[in-house]
Amino acid sequence: MTSSATPPRSSVLTAVLWMVGAHASFVSMAVSGRAIQSELNTFELMAYRSVVGFILVCAIIAMSSDGFRQVKTTRPGLHVLRNLFHFTGQNLWFYGITVIPLAQLVALEFSSPIWVALLAPLMLGESMTRAKFIGALIGFVGVLVVARPGIAPLDLGHFAGLGASIGFAMNTIFTKKLMRTDTTLSVLFWMTASQAVMGFALAAPGGVTMFSLGMTPWIILVGVAGLSAHLCLTNALRHAPATIVAPMEFARLPVIAVIGMIVYGEPLEFAVFAGAALILAGNLYNIIGQRRARTRAA
Repeated sequence: MTSSATPPRSSVLTAVLWMVGAHASFVSMAVSGRAIQSELNTFELMAYRSVVGFILVCAIIAMSSDGFRQVKTTRPGLHVLRNLFHFTGQNLWFYGITVIPLAQLVALEFSSPIWVALLAPLMLGESMTRAKFIGALIGFVGVLVVARPGIAPLDLGHFAGLGASIGFAMNTIFTKKLMRTDTTLSVLFWMTASQAVMGFALAAPGGVTMFSLGMTPWIILVGVAGLSAHLCLTNALRHAPATIVAPMEFARLPVIAVIGMIVYGEPLEFAVFAGAALILAGNLYNIIGQRRARTRAA
């Protein structure tokens, strides 16, 4: 008999399949993002990507039973804040993929849950536990191992990667607040709509570039991948707990490292994998610590 603490094997297998889709989506975003920036800047990339996403979200909403009634929100200000942070983080991420190896960027991105653990007590009223503090400390040691300040030259891409992870952490915090009242489709609707406006507004002073016909498949791919990554990761967490899904996230690093090596000739560096393993260990320490605290409280 399966205990309530351990998900059945079929659920774990389903979560694995969803995570395969998530990894494919993240890799697609990285490769298409690099290709697109041969013609467009990050603001234009985000604008066109959001237009593709908005069309897809609207099609899904139109086919759902509740229709566009579900996009109504009583918290427009929170949507604006969430999307400002997500837009900033995603722009920094797309910039980072052009200036540092993909594996380094992904390893730095893994620090996002560490920032969530540190910021949640201030923004969500959660307590700062011993597990959160130790997990964050382990994670930041991992960040130092990846970046190697004083040993390897720091690039703007390293700061962009850290900035992106903070932006994604703030996005997670505001999403947690929004999900108390709004549906997932409502969050995605306002995300794609507002970020399309932000992208075009910021690109406008220099003139918005229209992408070439040959770039169209990459634009469509980055728009579809952005939504599918969110969908796959959410469904993986629905079928298995975070303690199981988090280690699966680590598989994205060797995948993206191999893609970087084959497609772009980027070196495989032991320090990047070692640092990412420490970041993952910090995340897992925090997750397990929270689970034990809930068990004791029950």
